[in-house]
Amino acid sequence: MKILVADKLAESGIERLRQHEHEVAVRPDLTGDELIDALRETEPAVLVVRSTKVPEPAIAASPSLELIVRAGAGYDNIDVQAASARGVFVSNCPGKNAAAVAELTIGLLLALDRAIPDNVIEARNGRWEKGQFSKASGLKGRTLGVIGLGGIGTLVVKLGLSLNMRVVAWSRSLTDERAAELGIERREDPLAVAAASDYVTLHVAATPDTKQLAGREFFERMKEGAGFINTTRGSVVDEAALRWAVENRGIRAALDVVENEPAGKSGEFSHPLAQVEGVYITHHIGASTQQAQDETAIEAARIVNVYNETGRVENCVNLADQSPATMLLAVRHLDRVGVLASVLDEIRKADWNVQEMENLVFAGAQAACARIQVDGREDQSVVDRIRDLDNILAVSLLTP
Repeated sequence: MKILVADKLAESGIERLRQHEHEVAVRPDLTGDELIDALRETEPAVLVVRSTKVPEPAIAASPSLELIVRAGAGYDNIDVQAASARGVFVSNCPGKNAAAVAELTIGLLLALDRAIPDNVIEARNGRWEKGQFSKASGLKGRTLGVIGLGGIGTLVVKLGLSLNMRVVAWSRSLTDERAAELGIERREDPLAVAAASDYVTLHVAATPDTKQLAGREFFERMKEGAGFINTTRGSVVDEAALRWAVENRGIRAALDVVENEPAGKSGEFSHPLAQVEGVYITHHIGASTQQAQDETAIEAARIVNVYNETGRVENCVNLADQSPATMLLAVRHLDRVGVLASVLDEIRKADWNVQEMENLVFAGAQAACARIQVDGREDQSVVDRIRDLDNILAVSLLTP
C-alpha cells in the first residue's frame, strides 16, 4: 500500500510501516500547494500527518486516498467534512501523548506561580531581581480547576493532587461518583470551575460546542490574579477576552496554543498576545517529547497496518453516529453465489438507498443472514419479490 507521511513522524513508526512492506514516502516539510502537488503525483492510499493542515483541495487531489491518520489526538487540522464527503476515513491516536501534554501543563502551572520565564529573561539580560521574583503564592492548598477529563485532563488531576492542590473539575461525562473516585469536586459547568479556582486549565476537544468556551463571562468569573492555562487548541479561547482579563483583572496566562499559529516548524511569529506582560506563549510543544512521539508513531502505524490487513479503521472519527436508514431488511438465504446481488438489484429497483449492510454466515457455511439497513418508502411488494428469489429462506422488513 502506498503511504505518504507528510510530517515529522518518529522513526519507530516509519520502521513498522516498512516492515509490512508498504511503499512509504516520507516528506515532512510538505505544506499548502506542495502537499496538494505531492498527493496528486504520488496518489497514496494513506496520508499520515501530525500538525500539517489537510484542506479540501488536498483531499481532492488524490482519488486513491482512502485513509488519513492524524498522529495525535486532535484532528482540527484536517477538513473532516471534506474527507467524509469523498468517502475518506479519518483516524486519530488518542491518549498516546497524554502524559507529555499533562507534564507541560504542570510545567506551565509552576511557571505562572514562580514567574520562571521572567526570572530567566532578567538573568540573561544581566539583572538580578530577587526582590521582584520572591512573591510567589505557592501551589500547596490552592485550587486547580480542570475543564475536560479525557486522558490528559485526568492525568493533570492526578499531578495536581500530588502537589497537594485541591482540584475542582467539569466534564460532560463527570459524575459525582467518578469525582469521588478521583478525589476531586465536581462543578456543574465551566463557569463554576472558573469561579472556584486559583488556576484553570483547559483539556477539551476543539469542536463547535467548545469554540471560545473561555470567553468574556468565563474570565469575569475567574478570581482576580488567577492563572489560566491552555494546552488544547486556540479556538477554545476568546483571545480578545483573555487580553482584557490580563490587562484589567491581573489574570496570568500560559498558552501552548494560539489562534492562527504558524503552520511551519520555524519562522517569524507575530501574535496579539505575544508582547502582553502576564502572558507566556510556548510553541505548541505539548506532545513534543520523544516518548510521546514514539508511542504516537507506533499507534499510527498500527492503525494503517490493521486497515491494510482487515479493512477495519480503528479510532475512526468521521463515521455517522446514526445513518439515515428508515428500515431494516433481514434476509435469511442459502450461502450461494449471486444471492445478495439479486437482493440488491430488487432494492435498487425499489429506489431504496442502502445505508449499512452485514452478512452473517452460520456455522457450516450453508446459510447466512443479510441485515441491510435502507432508506426509502416502505413497500411490501418489494419484500414479496425478494422472498420469491432463488435460494431465499425468509425475509422480514422492520421499521422503527
